[in-house]
Parts: sequence; C-alpha cells; structure tokens
Amino acid sequence: MDAVNERETSIKDALASAEAARNEMESLQSDNQRILKEARAEKETLLKEARITRSELINGAKEEAQMEAQKILAQAQEAIQNEKRAAVIELREQVGSIAMEIAEKVLQKELESKDKQVQLINQLIQDSDLK
Repeated sequence: MDAVNERETSIKDALASAEAARNEMESLQSDNQRILKEARAEKETLLKEARITRSELINGAKEEAQMEAQKILAQAQEAIQNEKRAAVIELREQVGSIAMEIAEKVLQKELESKDKQVQLINQLIQDSDLK
C-alpha cells in the first residue's frame, strides 16, 4: 500500500509540477504577448517619428532650394539689366561717334570751296545777329 500511496503522491506531485509548468508557460506567453505588443507600439512610434522627420527634411530642402533659385534668378535678372544698360550706353557712344564722323564729312564736302566757306560764315553771322 505504501507503494500505491507513494505512486499516488508521485503522480500528484507530477500533476502539480505540470500544472505549475503550465501556469508558468501561460505567464510567459502572456509576458511575451505584452512585450510583442509594446515592441509593435514602439516600432510604430519610431516609424511615425521617422516619417515626420523625413517630411520636415524634404520640406526644408525644398524651401532652401526655392530660396536659392529665387536668389540666382534675381542675380541673373540684375546681370541682364546691367548688360543691357552697358549695351545701350555703348550703342549711344557709337551712334554719337558715327554722327560726328558723318557731320564732319558732310561739312568737309560742303565747305570744299572758298565761296561756300564765306557763304557759311556770312550766314552764321546773320543768324547770330537775329538772335
């Protein structure tokens, strides 16, 4: 009978150990589920922060690029205006120089003879007296 009692006690102890092991496993599974849930939540938080940071970096880079493009465009427009002014000034100087050369040649042609020179001088004197 002792053997039966011993066997019964051994079986009860084994069942108790199995129950404890089962409870331990359930506890571990519960802990694992909680840890996985926390890890997923942390992953989502990190991904959200990464998306926000990426978006901020992209927007900042776009704004900086737009500002740089506007600056380059303004500089180009100013350079174009400066070149235009310089070209107009140079053109005026050339036109003035050409006009002077033409006037000089016309006067030389007109005043080739002594009679024409005297006539022009008389005309200038008369015009100055009128004024």
